[in-house]
Amino acid sequence: MTQLTEARPGAPEEPVPTARPRRGPAVRPAAVGLPALGLVIAVAAWWLVTSGLHLVHPVALPPPQDVARSLASTTDVLLPALGITTWMTLAGFLLSAAVGVLIGMALAASRRVERMFAPLLVAVNAVPKIAFGPLLVVAVGFGQKPILTMVFLLCFFPIVLSTATGLTTTPADLAELGRSLNASWWQSFRKVRFPAALPQIFVGLKVAMPLAAIGAVIGEFYSDRPGLGYQILQYNGVGDTATAWAAIVLVALMSIVLYAVLSLIERLALPWVRATTSAR
Repeated sequence: MTQLTEARPGAPEEPVPTARPRRGPAVRPAAVGLPALGLVIAVAAWWLVTSGLHLVHPVALPPPQDVARSLASTTDVLLPALGITTWMTLAGFLLSAAVGVLIGMALAASRRVERMFAPLLVAVNAVPKIAFGPLLVVAVGFGQKPILTMVFLLCFFPIVLSTATGLTTTPADLAELGRSLNASWWQSFRKVRFPAALPQIFVGLKVAMPLAAIGAVIGEFYSDRPGLGYQILQYNGVGDTATAWAAIVLVALMSIVLYAVLSLIERLALPWVRATTSAR
């Protein structure tokens, strides 16, 4: 331990050593171990319900070992389907993010615009999206368009809401700082309001990412694109529920990976948020 000494008159002041923050490892073991443990527990519960206690008929929910065998034997079909669904999910999500942020900015910029269009956005979001499926085929035809439209319908509302909320809840001290520096509206928006809203915007993006995967699968139910949703429908129609569940597992794994990538982008783009708002 260091002892405190009184400063003598005329003596040069010694610099006070400051403790350097410790840097943790780039990848903590818990970041990989805990999700792996959760996966093991989920698979064990799945096996217990299907094979151990026989609480569910294997036709409705095959045991995990049957799903794994079906996945291994149909990789030549399911892996290309995974690529198609992943591309549709990303394309629809990026479209939803771009349009949703712009709509949220418009709602935040004008109270009249918000009062005019907010009820319509709520009404569109309240309609069950699966009801649009057959209508989308008639309206836009087969191919990618119904899939992208379904992803957009599921994703845009949380992005709009989070953007508008973030832009209208700028901290008072930051807004006052911009006014004290005589910043223009554009300077205040670019330097203060939009950066302060980014954490809230990323919340909406992370909510929308799993919804994008759901929208892509639902859209493929009504499309001729042979993605995972198309394969689920086909294999379930011929009674091969194990392969259908294998496709569902791939959808879940795809969603986890895309969500993790988005969370990593948030950490890299907003390093100050983790340092100032949370000790986790």
